[in-house]
Amino acid sequence: MTSVLHTSRLTSLPLLARGKVRDNYAVGDDRILMVASDRISAFDVIMGEPIPGKGELLTKMALFWFDKLGPRGLNICPTHLTGEAPESVVSADEVEQVRGRSMLVKRLKPIPVEAVVRGYLAGSGWKEYQQGGAVCGVPLPPGLHNASKLPEPIYTPAAKAAAGEHDENISFEATVAMIGADLATRIRDISIAIYQAASAIALEKGIIIADTKFEFGLDADGTLVLMDEVLTPDSSRYWPAESYTPGGNPPSYDKQFLRDWLETVRVNGKPWDKTPPAPHLPREVIEKTAQKYREALERLTG
Repeated sequence: MTSVLHTSRLTSLPLLARGKVRDNYAVGDDRILMVASDRISAFDVIMGEPIPGKGELLTKMALFWFDKLGPRGLNICPTHLTGEAPESVVSADEVEQVRGRSMLVKRLKPIPVEAVVRGYLAGSGWKEYQQGGAVCGVPLPPGLHNASKLPEPIYTPAAKAAAGEHDENISFEATVAMIGADLATRIRDISIAIYQAASAIALEKGIIIADTKFEFGLDADGTLVLMDEVLTPDSSRYWPAESYTPGGNPPSYDKQFLRDWLETVRVNGKPWDKTPPAPHLPREVIEKTAQKYREALERLTG
């Protein structure tokens, strides 16, 4: 792994935006250099301490999935990858900041919808189901438990929020109102197809993908393109298949370990209120979280 990178500092390219994890730089007017830092967020709050190696692991996993699902693989949907080396667009003294943790991608018009697909009942979906027997307006059968497998994967989109705000779960009908019926339907159908294909691949490696979220954009020709990251532990819930049992929170390869710790930590004698600043992460939490990310990549890619 390269050195730990909490925040990239490239001066050879204009900075477009810093997200929770990625720093995006403009490369001309048609490409973006996406640098995956080692930052980690939970409950939409960025932690002060980085997770060593996380940016490289995320990038390797995203590239694995883009290769499996894009034009060179199952060809379910075009992807934003250009195929060009990220190191080729920065100055020589900045190469180490981007090596192994970056993607050089097409600049697209982002669609303000997070395409969430759930194959299992977990997290906010489980809480919603307990209250009304449905998730994002999608009715589900009675009698399901926490971590139950759903009869079929369901599409439960969210409206993308501004930095620091929480994404808002919305109905499919709301996405139709936002972006039109044709685009909303295509995003839903492609998202479910990607989830089903990826779930089958992961299950062969002993991993259950409980849920995930995708982001899409439009290119200059109006083509729908899969963008950002895809099927990483930052955007998905990964469970080891051999220890999966419905009825509780299964052990996971994602940042659920960090979330669970944050639910128990106390700040000034009170539970953390999930607003900045984040609590200080002890060494054992950092190391355990890094280990979870490594396990996911090693298991998936062999």
